Amino acid sequence: MSREDQYGSYGVTSLQQKGIGLIVALVVGLIAVGSFAAKGCQDGPFGRKQIVTMSNEQEVALGLQAYKEVLSDPKTVVINSGRAAQLVQEVTSRLAAATEDPAFLKMARLKDRKYLWETKLVNSKEVNAFCLPGGKMVMFTGILPVCQTDAGLAVVMGHELSHALGRHGAERMAHSQMAQIGIAAAGSSMGGVTDAERQRVMQILNAGAKFGIMSYGRRHESEADHLGLLLMATAGYDPAEAPKFWERMTRATGSGSKTPEFMSTHPSHETRIRDLTNWLPEAEPLYKGSRFKGEKPKPIN
Repeated sequence: MSREDQYGSYGVTSLQQKGIGLIVALVVGLIAVGSFAAKGCQDGPFGRKQIVTMSNEQEVALGLQAYKEVLSDPKTVVINSGRAAQLVQEVTSRLAAATEDPAFLKMARLKDRKYLWETKLVNSKEVNAFCLPGGKMVMFTGILPVCQTDAGLAVVMGHELSHALGRHGAERMAHSQMAQIGIAAAGSSMGGVTDAERQRVMQILNAGAKFGIMSYGRRHESEADHLGLLLMATAGYDPAEAPKFWERMTRATGSGSKTPEFMSTHPSHETRIRDLTNWLPEAEPLYKGSRFKGEKPKPIN
């Protein structure tokens, strides 16, 4: 009996060929992603590595364009007068100054972005706010009842400003590009498989990319909570108000989405309250060093 007969053929089976083809496709995809990532790797908040491929100037320009589009929408009603609008501008000014504070920058391990911070209060029932790349922010009146005071405003605005400070928008764009490049490279190099098998593999890769981007969304939200807490403390707003805000948000909206947290782009309210409470000892020295410390919260209404 020949050795081939005894132990089986030395030839590569069809199944093995398909397996090798899939492995090659994945390796090609990983190489393509790695090459793209290496070009944009830089130090992010708290010293973590982040991938950003666009320049700061490009990011600011995109944010400004989007800001102008929002404000030019006929449905956008900006509120420029009244106590709420006044407090929004006051909080913006104090938070903007805090972004340049050496103690904050050292603790957050950030560079001074030198953004031209600006906030508009928009009449809307939506319980939300957002900050565009480059520092242009919109607050909706629907969130004011949850904020209650200027300290509550600082929780929300500090969080949103932190997305811009952390360059989260540009980082998400880079990760989306990486996912597209990796999937395209893997698909183009997938030989020896049927169309049905190719489709199944591409579905798996797309699902993996989706969940990967979701996890980055949660990381960004958590990081913005952390930065925002330090930022509001530096600006002289009691950081202990942050978990209280999320307790009010929980009562106002429930515990959040029924979607499991691992499938969501945002942490649950309970997770945020726990994390913010754990970070309070970090924020306390910044609050004690602020010239505004000890001021009583100012009611919005």
